[in-house]
Amino acid sequence: MPAERLSYVVTAGPRTVAGLLRDATVAAAALAAAGHRFATDVRLLAPGDQVRLGVRGVPWLPVRLPAVTVVDEVSPTRISTSLVRGPLHGLTHVTDLVDVPTGTRVTDTLTWRAPFGPLADPLVVRPLLRGVLAARAAGLSSAVAGVAGARVVVATALIVDGRVLAARRTRPAALAGRWELPGGSVEAGEGEADAVVRECTEELGADVEPCGRLGTDLPIDAGLLRVHLARLRPGSAAPQALDHDALAWVGPCELDALPWVDADRAVLHDLRAALTRGP
Repeated sequence: MPAERLSYVVTAGPRTVAGLLRDATVAAAALAAAGHRFATDVRLLAPGDQVRLGVRGVPWLPVRLPAVTVVDEVSPTRISTSLVRGPLHGLTHVTDLVDVPTGTRVTDTLTWRAPFGPLADPLVVRPLLRGVLAARAAGLSSAVAGVAGARVVVATALIVDGRVLAARRTRPAALAGRWELPGGSVEAGEGEADAVVRECTEELGADVEPCGRLGTDLPIDAGLLRVHLARLRPGSAAPQALDHDALAWVGPCELDALPWVDADRAVLHDLRAALTRGP
């Protein structure tokens, strides 16, 4: 099976890089610069989401080849997609992310089964795919520069007895009635774990203990959202809806039933695995 590979280093950590790679606005801008189209119904891609592509096969012609890919995996170390409809049979795209001293080494690998004969692979397929990978790399490098020093927002996945606490928003109007993981902005000079503790005290009246990160960074309009796992400290009061109009303890099979805010929807796959895995 033929393959095309591109490896490079960007100056951000793997969680941030993975978050930018799953951001449809980053991918759409990068591919548009190379004459391609990228469209999806969500901003932050998650496993199972589909992407609609229009790939310009010949640079000097306006014709774009339609294709549809599905997201198979999203994690801080790997993102993978596979073609479900389009001209290249068996096309898969795997991006491996490795933490290195200067940031993250990104390795893109495309594999496919070429159906168009021996000349099509070196003359058409490889140059086309090489151009797509180069455009994506340029877009990622630009996006990494754009989030340097971005405001950090924390969200708390508070887990008790295999269920996570969800809170229903009352504001702004566009988000009222949708559910989220409680949290807020990290203040100047404050660590992320400290922000998790403070926000849970302010929004829930609960004393929590942060216990690790969940998933990738999530680019949002306010900056970068980072989800932290947490548990109640012994003796803590039960959470109350001090800044929301309702709270709910949700098990792994109930996650999809709630209308989540877009960013938190992107971590449901990771959250379901954490709830199923247990402490």
